[in-house]
Amino acid sequence: MEQRTPWEFSDDRGRLVVAGNRPSRIVAYIQAGATLWDHGIHPVGLYGSDHDNTTPDPAKSGELPLAEIPYLGAGAALHPDALLESEPDLVVAVTYDGEQVYGLEPKTARELEVHVPVATIAVGPGRSLAGIRERFAALAGSLGHGEPLALARELDAAEDALRDAAGDAARPRARVLALSPAGPERVHLARPSSWPDLRALAEHGVGLLEPAAGAGVNWSTVGWAEAAELAPDIVLMDVRANAERPEALRADGSWRAIEARARVLPWNPEAPCSKRAHAEFFSSLTVALVG
Repeated sequence: MEQRTPWEFSDDRGRLVVAGNRPSRIVAYIQAGATLWDHGIHPVGLYGSDHDNTTPDPAKSGELPLAEIPYLGAGAALHPDALLESEPDLVVAVTYDGEQVYGLEPKTARELEVHVPVATIAVGPGRSLAGIRERFAALAGSLGHGEPLALARELDAAEDALRDAAGDAARPRARVLALSPAGPERVHLARPSSWPDLRALAEHGVGLLEPAAGAGVNWSTVGWAEAAELAPDIVLMDVRANAERPEALRADGSWRAIEARARVLPWNPEAPCSKRAHAEFFSSLTVALVG
């Protein structure tokens, strides 16, 4: 018989999240749910943010079997009752500012916490990629789950290969630009220091391009001509559902110039925060750097 013991976890809002027994029915923000899945935890429900639609975004879902897990809604249209219908004993969310539960309206979050504990993991600019990964691992561990040891070796190998590729003096250092297309006329250029995964790339020696100073903490929103002037060799392109697709951009000459010059790789700013996902991310860029 499974042992029943009180459970607690100190989350990244500085709150001690407690439950009478170790939680086993988890409802999660889709990025968090994909991360938990990589730790062997099967969520009983998923939800999205204001950027999501009435169906889950495959780009955020990692290895989740979306056909098997109910998607409960997204953003302002998400009511606490929809979350509670799955009878969760824990909701796992992310926070960008260490205060707000991302993806839930403040009123929804408050009403939800009356009925079920909510644990948040900070994924914002102030956190390192390894630090975020470790926090999710700590939460999963408190729930009795963990990643296979082989994944740690795979991540170490992927990081070593990336450092070798980025620092190879035999080839020119590649110019890497991360962006999210807003449409045929505008593009959001990522500020690398604001994104934990991009900072991790820079720490491994990848030559990330920095947009000009100006408004926007996470993004610099400019025209495609300004993006083309940065002359990237590799483009990390946002593949979330709210980002414009490449085929909708090809009427713009500046985008065509970027596409002709650069190798375009998929980039998910809300990828699962697991060893498996990070090893895959590093390996995909390594292939582009040495290709």
